[in-house]
Amino acid sequence: MLNPTPISIEPQQRADRNPCVHGGTASHPDGCGSQSRPMRLDSFKVACSSCNLRELCLPVGLTQTQLNHLDDLVASRRMVKRGEALFHTGDPFRSLYAVRTGFFKTRISAEDGRDQVTGFQMAGELLGLDGISTDRHACDAIALEDSQVCVIPYSQLEDLSREVSDLQHQFHKIMSREIVRDHGVMLLLGSMRAEERLAAFLLNLTQRLHARGFSASALVLRMTREEIGSYLGLKLETVSRTFSKFQEEGFLEVKQRDIRIMDEAGLRALVNNARC
Repeated sequence: MLNPTPISIEPQQRADRNPCVHGGTASHPDGCGSQSRPMRLDSFKVACSSCNLRELCLPVGLTQTQLNHLDDLVASRRMVKRGEALFHTGDPFRSLYAVRTGFFKTRISAEDGRDQVTGFQMAGELLGLDGISTDRHACDAIALEDSQVCVIPYSQLEDLSREVSDLQHQFHKIMSREIVRDHGVMLLLGSMRAEERLAAFLLNLTQRLHARGFSASALVLRMTREEIGSYLGLKLETVSRTFSKFQEEGFLEVKQRDIRIMDEAGLRALVNNARC
């Protein structure tokens, strides 16, 4: 499963700014606080109605009463340490997962042992949609940093969707975005040069982060250049060379994984030229 509409670079609605959206820990699952204390089991209960990601996740547009129903549905939160798998290819499909904090990649493995990165997911996005058709997951979901997800049992979600038409409508919109995303990836891999692919990737990444209250021009890459290359269909050397070229041309300022976009218009021009 890939990210919804990964190469769309149109402005998105921005979420409420919250410095604790990203990067929680086991002691402080929301990324807030300064004193370590044990985690109570009941603190894992999720309240969608009060979540700061509610405008980016599944409950978009639901009434307060409908959100309360959804609160009862969401079973728990789950912590996933960096490098650990949320699920593997072939695992039974039982739940969807809404990323609350952290960052994930999805990947599939070829018969020859090579891995292909198929997407990167951040806070407010769903994981697990790949398992709906066959009742088994079709990819691995690996945490790129310590992360936390909300667990949504799918059978109960289906039951609630029959009762709450707005929830069913929202879920259909998410599935539709997956179809649009597939079209975008075909364009990305089928007709764009290396520079255009990387420009589209960076613009989309900053756009998604900006919608979550982060900077629109500065970011820390959670994935390696090799993983970016796997996703974009490029060799590691090509990705590194393109980053260097962008820096030389003044598009970016690159310091290892710290990226600052210096010329957003120039990057957009690269992508727009590819679509002409």
